[in-house]
Amino acid sequence: MTYSSAHPFRAAAGTRSRPAVQSAAGVVGAVFLLVGVLGFIPGVTTDYGSMQFAGHESGAMLFGVFQVSILHNLVHLAFGIAGLALMRTAAAARGYLVGGGAIYLALWIYGLIVGAESTANFVPLNAADDWLHLGLGVGMIALGTLLGTGGRRTESPR
Repeated sequence: MTYSSAHPFRAAAGTRSRPAVQSAAGVVGAVFLLVGVLGFIPGVTTDYGSMQFAGHESGAMLFGVFQVSILHNLVHLAFGIAGLALMRTAAAARGYLVGGGAIYLALWIYGLIVGAESTANFVPLNAADDWLHLGLGVGMIALGTLLGTGGRRTESPR
């Protein structure tokens, strides 16, 4: 695949190319959707039988590391659906990445402030979730900012 020097973030191969920011939003959305589904699969989620709808008492752990609940998994599914829906335009994709990244940074701060055993830890969140949220927040904002709006779709010469 070649890349156009006029649009370094847009692939020139194929009959139509989509701005990279839209592709990034789609990939991020697909990953969130996958994680949301995996959170409901016993084995991938350890201690599945102890999963609760919400609250810090949920003992289920995605990949044995990240504390999850039914609510937590549903949030992942919703973020995934939003990413796939908002990838349709460059402006919406950028908004999803930057806005979603800001939400994850706020969630990181919330996780640091609220104790693991607190009733305010309703999502639930553990230390691994907190640091993953920092990475997601920074990564999503970086993608949305660096890839910009990407311009319009163009036709490649035949």
